[in-house]
Amino acid sequence: MRLVLLGDGESPHLLKWARALAPRLELWAASSRGFDAGFDTLVPPARRLALGTTPRVEGGNAALLRHLPRLAQWLRAVRADWIHAHYLSSHGTLAWLATAWLGAPGRVVGSAWGSDILVAPQRSVLMRAVTRRVLRHCTLTTSDSQVMAQRMHALGAREVMVFPFGLEAMPPEPGTRQPGLFFANRALEPLYRPERVLEAFAAVARAWPEAQLVVAHDGSRRAALQAQAAALGLADRVRFVGRLAAQEQSRWYRAATWYLSLPGSDSVAVSVLEAMAHGCVPLLSDLPANRELVRDGENGLIVGDELERLPARLDALAPRAAAIAAANRAWVQAHALFPAAVDRFLARLRELQGGA
Repeated sequence: MRLVLLGDGESPHLLKWARALAPRLELWAASSRGFDAGFDTLVPPARRLALGTTPRVEGGNAALLRHLPRLAQWLRAVRADWIHAHYLSSHGTLAWLATAWLGAPGRVVGSAWGSDILVAPQRSVLMRAVTRRVLRHCTLTTSDSQVMAQRMHALGAREVMVFPFGLEAMPPEPGTRQPGLFFANRALEPLYRPERVLEAFAAVARAWPEAQLVVAHDGSRRAALQAQAAALGLADRVRFVGRLAAQEQSRWYRAATWYLSLPGSDSVAVSVLEAMAHGCVPLLSDLPANRELVRDGENGLIVGDELERLPARLDALAPRAAAIAAANRAWVQAHALFPAAVDRFLARLRELQGGA
């Protein structure tokens, strides 16, 4: 089976898919930007196409369409069985137009990443119409949460497979933790509401003198967040450590007892699954996908508007933190490992290919 990955080749998420797929089939790849060096051992340069664009995270990437003829020409030469588009409002649109309008061979399968379904279709009538077209054109789509799958069906998706974009392997058993250490590592962008993370931590810090927060990742809001931390009197209790390599990030997961993720919109986030697998207690925003992972007050907390209650709620969970860590690790082991999900995904593609 010959499959083309179509997405952002500089994204660690697409690289993760490439690592899972490369041993299992003949893998090709087309990127809207360039390619992470990790692709070099997975997909030979002769099987890759880099369009060299600079798409924006927040959307508005119509300029990608200028590269559609080049992509379609390359796909005609590849003659893939499947074109697997990641992020449907951009790369899914390219796959739809290349195959339906410009005659590139191959059936399209699409993987939704979150905001392409939960946010982009709400921005305009045009984006909603395009998303509908892309979903209807895909023979199969994947979603990492039930709530997003429901949205996809409502928009016209045919068949949706649901599985978390999970871990490639379980991390080691956690060791000794710092009881007052909180960790956050979502992008410092408005979608992820990092200001809310600081507000929540400030509420805890007033009651817990030992509380410390480590904020990883980077983004357009970093300077404003550092100013906010200073204004809250937390400059000596909040550390901004920037983007971290996987090993360093794992070190913070293993040290922290609590994990904060409070976006305004999200599906099942890989970082939340990582935190749970490392034994952190998740403190998440009140979103349907988060409630697929956290039973409020049992294996974590759903953080609402009443931040003044947060310290007392954490006090109630703290004596059970080790037991919660063990239960969450067991759940990830059973339900959120990526290789097993990819095996099911490929088995379904082979069924569909045989039926055709």
